[in-house]
Amino acid sequence: MKKKLLITLGIVLAVILTSAVTFALTNPSLEQKHKPSDYKIGVKYSEALQSDKPMLALLYVDWCGYCLKFMPKYKTVSNIYKDKFNIVMLNAEDPANKELVEDVALSGFPTLYIIDPKYDNRVLLNNAIYMDLKKLRVELDRYLRIRGLLDSVPIK
Repeated sequence: MKKKLLITLGIVLAVILTSAVTFALTNPSLEQKHKPSDYKIGVKYSEALQSDKPMLALLYVDWCGYCLKFMPKYKTVSNIYKDKFNIVMLNAEDPANKELVEDVALSGFPTLYIIDPKYDNRVLLNNAIYMDLKKLRVELDRYLRIRGLLDSVPIK
């Protein structure tokens, strides 16, 4: 009796493991990302500039391990703030981004900015802030509160 039970459990376990491995190998959402540009997050920079919303702009390079490590957090932030910010990814090595890259203060990667075309404002977010999701959310919410105050002041 014990032998039949052990054989049955072994077969069931083998079927479950085979199914799990097959699912993991064929499910594109579980696909391994090897560089930041494998993530397709947000809108184009040119599109964000035309909007009235501020943007959260990530400047990255594909060879940067820290950039790759940050991408799951950036994806989470983009899901939380997509209605309040235009989420943008900019490859700092792409010639199309050369002018912006030269204009901003890049001291390393990733670099995260709040860029607000409406008020011609840029805020550099320190990596001590953006690597901690809770601190990053506090700063983003603070910016939105201040922007809301600016929006409520009549322009003369």
